[in-house]
Amino acid sequence: MKNTNGENPKTKKYKVTIYTDGSASGNPGPGGYGTILHYVMPDGQKHEKELSQGYKHTTNNRMEIMAAIVGLEALKAECDVVIYSDSQYLVNAFNKGWIDDWVKKDWKRKAKDPVKNVDLWQRLLRAMNGHSVRFQWVKGHNGHPENERCDKLATDAAAGEDLIDDVQQDDAANTEQTV
Repeated sequence: MKNTNGENPKTKKYKVTIYTDGSASGNPGPGGYGTILHYVMPDGQKHEKELSQGYKHTTNNRMEIMAAIVGLEALKAECDVVIYSDSQYLVNAFNKGWIDDWVKKDWKRKAKDPVKNVDLWQRLLRAMNGHSVRFQWVKGHNGHPENERCDKLATDAAAGEDLIDDVQQDDAANTEQTV
């Protein structure tokens, strides 16, 4: 069944904008992520969802990646997604093709050093499956309303009382390690 503009509503992807930020005090130290999803339902109704979590001991880069992961994992259908992040580490991994090189080189960098945060990069790639995802860098702490809100969500979560362990999964060794 097609709608009046010729599109099949069952195959049409929702347009979603995800704003993200991560934080760690001490790096490593207590940290958190903040994520905001903006999306429009087929009836034209706009929605917003905020997600955050604090961790006992983590790094800023892990929280930047985690913010994107939880945003994508919150999606219930295939979507066209733009992820805004102030993390050049996250954005450049995709926009400069680093992630493709890391995968081809079995998660090694040019100097044969292992890529850090492989567990989260792999989880992020799985979360991207079925979606069309584009990454966009935004300058942090520069008055961008959603970026500022994500920063507050992340820092408040890191300062909260419900902190959880950041457990890093080593897929090759099939072991877990607390960061």
